[in-house]
Amino acid sequence: MRIAHISDTHITGESAYKGYAYDLIVNEINRGNFDFVIHTGDVTNQGLREEYERAAYELRKIQKPLVVIPGNHDVRNVGYTLFERFIGPLNGVFEFKDGVVIWVDSTIPDLSDGRVGGHKFRWLKKKLEEYSDRKFKIVASHHHLVPLPDTGRERNVLFNAGDVLDLLLRHEVNLYTCGHKHVPNVYRIEDMVVDNAGCTSCRKTRKGDVNSYNVITLYDDGRIEVRIKRVTGEQVVKEHRPVRPKLFVPKGKRLIRIIQMSESNVSDRIYFRRKVLENAIRTINEKLKPDIVIHCGDVVDMGIERYYERAYEFYEMIKAEKLIVPGHNDITYLGYDLFLEYFGEPEIKELGGFTFIPVISAQYETPIGVVGRIGQRRLAVRLEEYRESFTVVVMHHNIVPIPKSREVGFLEDAGDVLRVITKREANLVLTGHGGNSFGLKVEKTPIVNSGSISWELHRNPYGNTFNVIDVYRDMVVVFEIQATWGSGRLVGIWKIKAPFRISSSPPSSP
Repeated sequence: MRIAHISDTHITGESAYKGYAYDLIVNEINRGNFDFVIHTGDVTNQGLREEYERAAYELRKIQKPLVVIPGNHDVRNVGYTLFERFIGPLNGVFEFKDGVVIWVDSTIPDLSDGRVGGHKFRWLKKKLEEYSDRKFKIVASHHHLVPLPDTGRERNVLFNAGDVLDLLLRHEVNLYTCGHKHVPNVYRIEDMVVDNAGCTSCRKTRKGDVNSYNVITLYDDGRIEVRIKRVTGEQVVKEHRPVRPKLFVPKGKRLIRIIQMSESNVSDRIYFRRKVLENAIRTINEKLKPDIVIHCGDVVDMGIERYYERAYEFYEMIKAEKLIVPGHNDITYLGYDLFLEYFGEPEIKELGGFTFIPVISAQYETPIGVVGRIGQRRLAVRLEEYRESFTVVVMHHNIVPIPKSREVGFLEDAGDVLRVITKREANLVLTGHGGNSFGLKVEKTPIVNSGSISWELHRNPYGNTFNVIDVYRDMVVVFEIQATWGSGRLVGIWKIKAPFRISSSPPSSP
């Protein structure tokens, strides 16, 4: 089964539209052995009637079955009514042999941002349940699910991207196709391929790139291949083989135990749960006995001295090695200087073949974080320098969307940071923004977010929690521990290929 994936044609009478690129790609699709075509939105440039009239004409050039999804440009000027009139339904289902494409409108009129909210989210869930027996389940929408590289400042991701991502993974969706950012990209997230198409016929490309489209091949054995084809003839191919079996049992001794926490927000406000934090620290010291404790930011609620004094007293109680990175709350007011005074500059820690690399993402007086181009280069150098050890990147801001959180691009260069992490194959990434525990594997790297350990204003149905991370030679196991009564639940188990060096010098016993 072969699918042509095009996107962001931006058909208009103005110079933004490159008709020759569109015709070149459409002719190639018509001559090719394709079963159907998916267009993931921004068919038009302004959602105007004359654009839709021309778009309807241009789309008829495609001589294959065609699925078209609306984009944010298509719904400008009340263009969603014209979309239904000239192109087709905003949401729908396309069935094919052994599979189904479920497309969902993610647009918000007159905004570049996206959302699959309320009724559409429940409709998507119902359709995934209805077609749960299909070998290939494809969900198509316009907006991207995870941050993309080379897109400038991260924005316009789905507001509820974390919830949608969680829904797709729970229903074992094989492929998510989208467009929107004019950048072709392919990621493997757990056992799902996320396929972003570049722009087919718009002049607005990134970094001087050219127009392109993606070729998706579905194989009988479950493999998915995505080929990015540029009009210059350049091709990039990525293939995903499904993980089998999906049940893992760790081999050998545990190599290290990590406690991960975040958002203690120590203060004298009623939202700070002092006894919960005390109980969690006691459990960590007496029962869990970790090799290292990682705090992923927001140690205090505000950067004032009496809060730092109290926080220092709490975390001095922890007996294990500690690494604490600042969150956005920590550097408000005098917090930047106070953090350095009480906890010191976060530095790389090496522990029995494991290397913990702190990354500072917090900025003054804003929840929006940034690593920066210099910070990205420094991280890439560190990951290369320590590639023979097990590398753990520690930072405050999340780089993948978190369920039950409104995603507004809290790390403004998340796409470029994620590329550094996946390209350099960091062995583990720990983050702590968003107030909810969540974990998934992007490419070869497990990424784990910690919930709030002692702040009442969190987003975790399980309450205040922290994570216990046990690393074995062949896998990472993460449990979320309820900070009040100590019960645990599984966040994730991921197979890994640990560096050879760590197998000979484990810092802890099972």
